[in-house]
Amino acid sequence: MAYRIKYDEEADVLTVILEEKGRLSHAEEVGDIIVHFDEDEKPLFMEILKASKIVPLMVESLAKKEVTVA
Repeated sequence: MAYRIKYDEEADVLTVILEEKGRLSHAEEVGDIIVHFDEDEKPLFMEILKASKIVPLMVESLAKKEVTVA
């Protein structure tokens, strides 16, 4: 499965588009990650806020096969 990824440098937001089709219903926020869902609770896309800081930490943690969510 291929995902489209966009980065807004000015806002420092990384958007991962999981599904191209669907009607946005609501979003849930956990820390600096926002996931947007359709009416059937299927995730459409997610936004990672403060991406320039968060993404390197995620990559580093995954490389160690260890993830800590604060």
